[in-house]
Amino acid sequence: MDKVERLISIIMILLKKDIVPSNEFAALFNVSKRTILRDMETLSLSNIPIYSLHGVHGGYGIMEQYKVDKRLLSSSDLENILIALGGLEQITLSEDVEMTIRKIEAMVSPLAPKGSIQISFYNWEGRPELSHTLKLCQEAILKRTMVSFDYTDKNGMATTRTVEPDQLHFSETSWYLKGFCLQRMDTRSFKLSRMEHLVRSEQTFSPRAGPAGQEQEREGRIQPELTEVKVLIKRGIQDQFIERYGRKSIESYNAELLLATIHVPQNSIGYQFLAGFGTDLEIIEPAPYLEEFRDYLLEIVNKYPHR
Repeated sequence: MDKVERLISIIMILLKKDIVPSNEFAALFNVSKRTILRDMETLSLSNIPIYSLHGVHGGYGIMEQYKVDKRLLSSSDLENILIALGGLEQITLSEDVEMTIRKIEAMVSPLAPKGSIQISFYNWEGRPELSHTLKLCQEAILKRTMVSFDYTDKNGMATTRTVEPDQLHFSETSWYLKGFCLQRMDTRSFKLSRMEHLVRSEQTFSPRAGPAGQEQEREGRIQPELTEVKVLIKRGIQDQFIERYGRKSIESYNAELLLATIHVPQNSIGYQFLAGFGTDLEIIEPAPYLEEFRDYLLEIVNKYPHR
């Protein structure tokens, strides 16, 4: 750990604790007490209000006024950030996110309530495999270097792409990389799980003048076009529709069923979603969607003939 990192860590610790003995700092950073003294002098010269207390219970502290005013964010603000980052940490498994969380935790008052809100995601085994790809993409975006990779689209077509990366986007369960594709000479979004042999080049690029308004919005949208569909659902699954579409999407149909008006893709993604509800859901309109959904189900059934 270099001096700058040590100084930042000292500030983070002092923001969390009242008084920290010099020998505790020395043991933590594996340096001498004299080095810690020089660190405190450096912080004081940088207008960080460090003070020292002598005696058995002595040590170093930071003015309480600084903790409140200079931090700009309240403990409640920081707790909310930690909640969001805690969920993000489960998705990305990023070392950088984990380090950020530890720093913010050090800034939160030890008297603040803990664990009032918790975010959980499925611990899918495939996420660690994507972490390396995610990290390379993050580095490329920050350093403005190109990336190359083999890509297989949803139709099974394989291509090799070189991209000027611009943004990482997480949508529902998947990560996407958005950037300017040199093969298509246009902005494209690529699903990380469809990438293979990703390489970060040392070749840098200058940010392109972003397309204005509607074009930029169109390219940034991962979700396909949606079709309005009316379905009858059993009351036992209404909570899943309320969470996704809101209460306004549901109305009473009879004692056992509810009528839900929802918007879903008219493709295999939408059919898979609706089929997941099994016999708890029935599509009633529009007729073209119903016909295509029936064909989708028959294709599944035909894979399992009677023996």
